[in-house]
Amino acid sequence: MSNSHLFMKSGFPRAALNNGIGRYVCQLQRITIKFCKHHGDSRGVREFLEYDLVNFAKENPGVVVYVKPRRHKTPVLCAEYLNGEKHSIYCKKYTVEEVNKWIGLLRSQSGDTSDFRLRKMWHTDHPSIQGPWTPFTFRDPALNLVQFPDAELSKEKYEPTATDRLLEIFKNQQADASVKTNSTE
Repeated sequence: MSNSHLFMKSGFPRAALNNGIGRYVCQLQRITIKFCKHHGDSRGVREFLEYDLVNFAKENPGVVVYVKPRRHKTPVLCAEYLNGEKHSIYCKKYTVEEVNKWIGLLRSQSGDTSDFRLRKMWHTDHPSIQGPWTPFTFRDPALNLVQFPDAELSKEKYEPTATDRLLEIFKNQQADASVKTNSTE
């Protein structure tokens, strides 16, 4: 087992600003798209700007988009989030589809990129006072010592339902009626 988690922050996963409890607030504040107008490495970013940028801006009115042409530089997507975090993705030789996917990922993230060791996969702010439930919580402890298969446990132990009782009464009435017809003959 590694000890790499010793210097990581640990805690419980939480939504940023209780995001999604009242309404969803996109955490991406602004995205800056830096590219070269002539270099071949920026072709996918240029095509994104030409065909998909307007649709992205219409679908995400809360995100400010800056376009910054730079000569002879690698294309970069720089994202800034509400919590002050910044992400940069270098898009050298990316296709339009890859640029779309990366921008979609940046839009859907919360901006918290710190290495964070999760203590649990789930968390609640109001834990149950009854304790955790398992399928074995209310089982008879004597079952721990039983050798299976056990003839006693395989017997059906149930009270007859109202339907079972009605069927039994109906069968008894039919049997009585057939006995009476046989005895009169």
